[in-house]
Amino acid sequence: MSTVSGIRVIKVGGNELDSALFCEGLAQAVARAEQKVVVVHGGGRAISAQQAALGLPVVKVAGLRVTDAAALAVVVGVLCGNTNKSLVAALRNAGVNAVGLSGVDGGILRCSKMQHPGGDLGFVGKVEQVDPMLLRVLLGAGFTPVLAPIGVGDGGALYNVNADAAAVAIAVALQAEQLELLTDVAGIMVGDKVQVSIDVVGVDQLIAAGVIRDGMLPKVQAALEAARAAVAVRIVDLAGLDGGAGTVIRAV
Repeated sequence: MSTVSGIRVIKVGGNELDSALFCEGLAQAVARAEQKVVVVHGGGRAISAQQAALGLPVVKVAGLRVTDAAALAVVVGVLCGNTNKSLVAALRNAGVNAVGLSGVDGGILRCSKMQHPGGDLGFVGKVEQVDPMLLRVLLGAGFTPVLAPIGVGDGGALYNVNADAAAVAIAVALQAEQLELLTDVAGIMVGDKVQVSIDVVGVDQLIAAGVIRDGMLPKVQAALEAARAAVAVRIVDLAGLDGGAGTVIRAV
């Protein structure tokens, strides 16, 4: 099998996926892409809504969802079910040969339980290893993989993986040319201005100042990890996806 080059990983947040117009715009952007694309998606808003409907508490620590056994069932069902298939359908409607899967399929995301200083996160996984073989097979055959960030651990245990962290791990394993963390803001904002680029020192300063917090915190930390692995990475919204806008994350 020949090596696949020119790979672009796009991570999409769950909040954005609630909008049919957003999904349509994303699908059109992927259809225009010159590179082969892997899409990794979240589903946070839909998961929280389903938890609320079932009377389950929504608890987060440093932007990460605490996932007990009951929450895990919701997370897997939402991410691998309606969220994944709706996104695949939108992409296919735009002419993209998309196929839905999760990090469990083909053993793509091998995980261990994440240890966090903020407390026990339950079935939240830390990616220990990525097996990109299935993704490479699909890309080589002309498919666009759309991946739900569920990983597998010892004994077949399922883990909820932060979608940003999953996208970084996949981009590094595929030696992707570009990783884009797509969000509902134009980039990292200081006041009303988008930071064109930022490095680890700048990130630390903005965290200390409370500018980078909540859900943006794991996103930026994941972006720095990708940058350290020599993957070009930026945080951007849909409007800036094609034009090279957003905030470029630099390791130094």
